Amino acid sequence: MKNSIAERITDFLKQYPPFSSLQYADLLEIAKNSKVLYLEKNQTLFKINDVTHGFFYVVNSGAIGLSVTSDSDDVLIDKCDEGDILGLRPFFAKDNYLMTAKAREESIVYAIPIDIFTPYVASNPPVLSFLLESFASNTRNPYDKNNKGKLISENVIYNDQNAEIQYYQPIKYTENPVTASPSDIVRYVAQTMSSSHIGSIIIHENRKPIGIVTDKDLRSKIATGLFGIDVTIDKIMSSPVITVADNLSLAEAQIMMLKNNVTHLCVTKDGSRDSEITGILTEHDIVVAQANNPGVLLKQCKRAMKSADLKEVRLKLSDLIQHSLDKNVPIQHITSIVGEINLAITTRAIELAIEKIGTPPPTEFAWMNMGSQGRKEQLLMTDQDNAIVFEDVPEEQYDTVKQYYIELAEKVTKTLNKVGYIYCPAGMMASNPLWCKSVTDWQNQFKGWINTPGEKGILHCTIFFDYDFVYGSEALVDAITKTIHEETNDNQLFFAYLGADALKNPPPLGFFRQFLVENDGEHKDTFDLKARALMPLIDSARILALSKGIKNVSNTLSRYAKLAELEPQNAPIYEACADAFSELLNFRTEEGLQNDSDGRYLNLNELSKLDKLKLKNDFQPINDIQEVIKNRFQLTYFT
Repeated sequence: MKNSIAERITDFLKQYPPFSSLQYADLLEIAKNSKVLYLEKNQTLFKINDVTHGFFYVVNSGAIGLSVTSDSDDVLIDKCDEGDILGLRPFFAKDNYLMTAKAREESIVYAIPIDIFTPYVASNPPVLSFLLESFASNTRNPYDKNNKGKLISENVIYNDQNAEIQYYQPIKYTENPVTASPSDIVRYVAQTMSSSHIGSIIIHENRKPIGIVTDKDLRSKIATGLFGIDVTIDKIMSSPVITVADNLSLAEAQIMMLKNNVTHLCVTKDGSRDSEITGILTEHDIVVAQANNPGVLLKQCKRAMKSADLKEVRLKLSDLIQHSLDKNVPIQHITSIVGEINLAITTRAIELAIEKIGTPPPTEFAWMNMGSQGRKEQLLMTDQDNAIVFEDVPEEQYDTVKQYYIELAEKVTKTLNKVGYIYCPAGMMASNPLWCKSVTDWQNQFKGWINTPGEKGILHCTIFFDYDFVYGSEALVDAITKTIHEETNDNQLFFAYLGADALKNPPPLGFFRQFLVENDGEHKDTFDLKARALMPLIDSARILALSKGIKNVSNTLSRYAKLAELEPQNAPIYEACADAFSELLNFRTEEGLQNDSDGRYLNLNELSKLDKLKLKNDFQPINDIQEVIKNRFQLTYFT
């Protein structure tokens, strides 16, 4: 007997990927088990944080909006029309929905049961590829010309290059997993799993995998009485075990699990079963890896309710940085993503502080990050540098208004300290009354540093001239920028002092090209990567950008790129400086992540010959850029 509804569903689905890759008979079988949903306008299909359904959905007619909640408002981030797919999370992640799906008009939606559809996914590579690309890019259709490869996160869109960072990076797995021999008794293997707090155990012979036992096996084969608790473990193990190599990416892990309908993969030395066991990769590891997706981290920032929530984001961000470095993602892409997430952490810290105070800010104000945070170069959890500027108020209100912002800053800096960004030892934070001022006071402060440049003023220039707007009224920050460029324009005395400061650290090589290391103190015999290598490049980029009137660019790599554009004759030098800075920042980040430090001091004895050579080659651009500064600002007298 014909099923006219199933045939209509089949005929519709056959027009769209990935269903167009299936045989008609297979698609008809899927359609017979599918449901037809009729949604009224504004009717919700699923909500943020809802437990995932046993279906995914295809729009037959009408339109389904996908939205997130931001500042108590629903923010529409995508609209699904005829043939579009939504609700794919149950395929790839075990957490709840991250968006709300609501009908924007009367709509008909087909609900495709995941249990019925999954076998066709595993046996059909084009279908699997389509679904993986859709989920990895968060697009309703990865083949769509306008949305292909875009990662949509609330009202932020990342380009395809950044999306691939998370999708193709190596996935972390458990090394040296607990194993058992095939002759071991189930009772004792189960006790080992319980005491070790693990959900699976690999069965081996001579360190080569022959099977695996999971909690599911214990439930389905032992708890049901199918086998006794005292049989040998080989009686209930699943065999053969699926093996993979240790450089597996997130995408490849998802494919392997879906293709083989398993939740665990055994990692071996060469990826084969005839090789020594080195680790185990679980479905949980995939969920954790997806939680480090930049878009997910941004959402977590916006949903954070306390400092512990923000700290969790920052810890996940460290994993993302490490994975990206392991995958050789260019450092400028990493700093771009990390900079945005650091901004989101600070922004949420400010919002939570305002909520805690209980009264709204009395005036317009702006929060600014300074130093490495202002340059968006803070990949490690180093100290915080920040400031507040608020709009001018009558003199009689000044102290009251300023006190509000100092209280706000104290709460924000305390939160950031709990997240992992320690207090600035020099007190260069918005909670310090010196760095919480009205816009006019800030303009006068910068005028003083510029027009009477003493040693202390130049020190402040190296921090406060690298700033980035974070929160509030950007117009206040623009007013300060305008003042800086007016006062520095053709200011020879200022550039002479700033130039001399930029030259205080020459290329860090002594006679016979030996590294200049610390002579005494806590870090004796180590190389100060920050002061001797990174800062000369940072300082040089700053003074040259200021002298060329480059506005709203504080990132070192961006400054060198802009300088190369404005001065083609010096472009090779600027490009070499950018390359050197990238590699040096890479060195510092690797050192910091490896040793849980700020990465400033390198133990040269731990470096390979190749790494030492790379370091030395990075010092030549320091010499070249300092020669440019000497000649441009006529600094023979100062040096």
